[in-house]
Amino acid sequence: MGIERPPTTGHDVELAALAATGDRRAYGELVRRHGSAVRGLLRRLGADPATADDVAQDAFLVGFEQIADYRGEGAFGGWIKKTAARLYLRKVKRDARLIFSDAAPEEPPASAGTPGDRLDLDEALKSLSRGERLCVSLCYGADWSHSEAAEALNIPIGTVKSHVKRGLDKLRARLAPPTDASARREGHG
Repeated sequence: MGIERPPTTGHDVELAALAATGDRRAYGELVRRHGSAVRGLLRRLGADPATADDVAQDAFLVGFEQIADYRGEGAFGGWIKKTAARLYLRKVKRDARLIFSDAAPEEPPASAGTPGDRLDLDEALKSLSRGERLCVSLCYGADWSHSEAAEALNIPIGTVKSHVKRGLDKLRARLAPPTDASARREGHG
């Protein structure tokens, strides 16, 4: 008999079905495919790199235990991201660090550099308050509804909507390309 190779092709739904029968190699392929996206979401929620790695690992362990619950009705990536986000929020609550306010971010954002430098989303998210960052990341990064975010964060839905709107407005302003008038003012036109 030849050595069986792990499945590297196939749709996520097929791999999940194999994993539900106990095929660890199929689940390993799902982890390989979605691990960096899950860690990226956790970083956007405010996790430091080590915490993002730990929570992502926990999320994939929980996912493997609950893989039979995944029915393929949505993307596997979205399903596992929801698991990761819930685990991270529980950790934040447990550590008593979850503070919702309209205050400035806890750490000053890194300098965006000169106007010609590329500003990425991760840097722009650092300019948001913690509440804004969590709500925007959950509703857009993890594809949660406002209701799901409100329930998970134990805050009113109106607060989630306000954080999302303010956060998106700030991101749009921060990530918008400079207009011709602003470029001329800065001596670039």
